Amino acid sequence: MSATASESLSAQRNDPTFDDVWDEINWRGLVHVSTNADELKALLAGPPITYYCGFDPTAPSLHLGNLVQLLLLRRLQLAGHKPLGLVGGATGLIGDPRPTAERTLNDSETVAEWVQYLQAQVSKFLSTEGDNAVRMVNNLDWTSPMSAIDFLRDVGKYFRVGTMLKKEAVSARLNSDAGISFTEFSYQVMQGMDFLELYRTRDCMLQTGGSDQWGNLTSGTDLIHKAEGASAHAIGTPLITNSDGTKFGKSEGNAIWLDSTMTSPYAFYQFWLNTDDADVVQRLKIFTFLSRDQITELETAVADAPFRREAQKTLAFEVTSLVHGGAATEAAIAASAALFGQGELSSLDADTLAAALRELRHVETSAESTIVQLLVDTALVSSASEARRAISQGGVYLNNIAVADDQATLGGELLPGNVAVLRRGKKTLAGIFVSS
Repeated sequence: MSATASESLSAQRNDPTFDDVWDEINWRGLVHVSTNADELKALLAGPPITYYCGFDPTAPSLHLGNLVQLLLLRRLQLAGHKPLGLVGGATGLIGDPRPTAERTLNDSETVAEWVQYLQAQVSKFLSTEGDNAVRMVNNLDWTSPMSAIDFLRDVGKYFRVGTMLKKEAVSARLNSDAGISFTEFSYQVMQGMDFLELYRTRDCMLQTGGSDQWGNLTSGTDLIHKAEGASAHAIGTPLITNSDGTKFGKSEGNAIWLDSTMTSPYAFYQFWLNTDDADVVQRLKIFTFLSRDQITELETAVADAPFRREAQKTLAFEVTSLVHGGAATEAAIAASAALFGQGELSSLDADTLAAALRELRHVETSAESTIVQLLVDTALVSSASEARRAISQGGVYLNNIAVADDQATLGGELLPGNVAVLRRGKKTLAGIFVSS
């Protein structure tokens, strides 16, 4: 895999064993709901069409749920179609209704800054060259010049309140204690207006989004039908969940972000490496460009030798390389091996090592701290006497070197970035950060 995610675009291919891209995205599980399937199959098998997906700047980075959309956009682009990446400078100021409570409204300066971040992220996953290069659009460009009267007369007149109330996100909020504001209630009108605008100005025929957005997606197709007397299409991707029903893309309550400063490549790699056997094949289908034959081989490996975790290692390598590039992925793999004594810790770069240690239990201390006390502070043992016993039995390692003296301190045994790795036994680790 090449050094950056953008450079890997040239190596990406749709699988030629499928009759067309519609068949492939269905096999990969990327279509949960859609407008007329036969019409979509014919449309995507024909001459290039323009299609889009919208991303609201509710944070300074996209997350794993957005990656599903980015990969669907890329697969359609590989089939010759023309993507539009919409980052919602207008809808980001309003907020898509959540099931339980109102979103916090961010100020316009923050939203504008996040728009730039997300535009750069979206562009990284799609080709910016050729006849079907991605084009970025911002719905603030056509929304801000519009007066409230124009919005109500020209767009609002096509929407029926009864239909709007039946939308899943709206009905959930109406039945909650929080209720719903007119601001968030109007979100579906704004998203519908986006599709109409892109249909009129860019000949856009298809919108993609998560299946939880289906009400908003069909707001656009319905609006185009009423205002233009024309047909447009929508694809809703499945909401990815783990086989045990837990939410995908969450790690101890925190989202897995695509920005390396918010989720390190090491943590990102480990997230995929820890995929359950029951989930890994479906993840390979959705999140990688591996062929059907390659995925079938890995499916067999999961069944025959699950302990080797070949599918998980392949998944982690492929997706981390896609998002962060090959060099960062190799650094994450090297860090993982070195932490467990299978590589040279001192050869790791300081940022990768620090990111890895933050994923472990860790403490901040001084160089004068004793190993015994650090074993207790990091909860590798429950008491000082247990710490001394572990050292005497040869089961304690500092930076992969056995500790023989129960009076030893950290001293100068530090790795790049003023850190150290404390290990008890083969697999129980802790990170030590030494304050300067």
